[in-house]
Amino acid sequence: MSGNTGLIVLAAGKGTRMKSRHPKVLHEAGGRSLLQHALAAAIGAGFSPADILVVIGHAAGAVRARAEAAGARCVVQQPQLGSGDAVRAARKPAEAYARVLVINGDMPLVSSRTLRALCDLLEAGAAAALATAEPAESRPYGRILRDPATGRVLAIVEDQVASPEQKAIRELNAGFYGFETARLWPALAAIGADNPHGEYYLTDVIAQLSRSGAEIAGYRLPDPEEILGINTRQELAQADSLLRRREARRLMEAGVTIYAPESVRIDAGVLVGEDTVLEAGVELRGRCRIGSGCRIGAGSLLTDMELGEDVEVLPYSVLNAATAESGARIGPFTRLREGAHVGAGAHVGNFVELKKARLGAGSKAMHLAYLGDAEIGADSNIGAGTITCNYDGRAKHATRIGDDCFIGSNSTLVAPLEIGARAYIGAGSVITEKVAPEALALGRSRQVEKPGWRRRRDKIAANRGG
Repeated sequence: MSGNTGLIVLAAGKGTRMKSRHPKVLHEAGGRSLLQHALAAAIGAGFSPADILVVIGHAAGAVRARAEAAGARCVVQQPQLGSGDAVRAARKPAEAYARVLVINGDMPLVSSRTLRALCDLLEAGAAAALATAEPAESRPYGRILRDPATGRVLAIVEDQVASPEQKAIRELNAGFYGFETARLWPALAAIGADNPHGEYYLTDVIAQLSRSGAEIAGYRLPDPEEILGINTRQELAQADSLLRRREARRLMEAGVTIYAPESVRIDAGVLVGEDTVLEAGVELRGRCRIGSGCRIGAGSLLTDMELGEDVEVLPYSVLNAATAESGARIGPFTRLREGAHVGAGAHVGNFVELKKARLGAGSKAMHLAYLGDAEIGADSNIGAGTITCNYDGRAKHATRIGDDCFIGSNSTLVAPLEIGARAYIGAGSVITEKVAPEALALGRSRQVEKPGWRRRRDKIAANRGG
């Protein structure tokens, strides 16, 4: 793609039919906002973020923040008077380019391949290029009018004003365009707003250019699903399903086994190594990075996770913004919270929660434990029911446990606390002071037994009539 091509993303509309206080382009499908999908396709096609112009209007501040976070530039369309008016709003910065592509920010299935194809048509000499599709089910989109003799594109007629004969045309306007800017601006200036909405339609530019004898190239989408635009919650759900199906297909083609792929939800951009297995109902959200040879059990939810190789996550675990090194075993019903780190070969079992805690290589916490703000060395064993009391009501404090320690069941470790290497903590202990290496620490009261207590209690109760 030539460096003298810019891209305009139309993102100014409100999306009334979404019935939402949020701008339409910031609704999410497939783990990203609709706008982020458009920007990702553009960057994947070779556009520098600085060459992407996002036209904003409704909820401009929120849309601007998301666009500029990706490196794009923004221009304001105020008031919003249609797609042609939106492109005119971007004219000043767009005049720096010999060619521009124009896409809609509410069409998340647009591919980088499509954008590259439109660029190629412009670079080959077309004055304008547009993508078309023939989906299995017709949609209320503009119809492509062609010369019956030559097949030349003549115009786009919008669905609202199409005649019955025109509505029967199966070739639809996809909503992705490319223009030579020298031809675009005069054509934009010539179009009017004589339509049911009183708006300036970008589609009218095609007829304007055709009448002037300009070459208009059509590109038929290999994947008609790209044509899906989002105007309703139902269409948002449909796009989400298609995007996740696309991600599952991408991973399977890369050597990942997915059981019941229709039940698995994978966000765009997730990376998974070959020979990893995803069981039914798994969700991989955000920026997950999963190594090869892993197995993710049924119903597990992973968000922004990093797993090494051969990690096993047993069913129904919830893991968020944490790391597990190679050979770790996690679950079932484990919760890893932000900042947790499970070392190589370590085991974290059922109903164990880690928060900002590091479990060293080969260590185990197998049952019913809470480990927060903790540093645990290698080859230590954390007994069932152990908790680190990391919060004193005002501040968090750390617990440090050395290598090869044994923490007995139902231990309460009151931070700040340090337990030396190879130390033992007796079951049921409340530990409040530093424990030396290789020491045995007990923090519980002596057992008291009162023989015959039950008989005496029962006799007293009988005398009281109770």
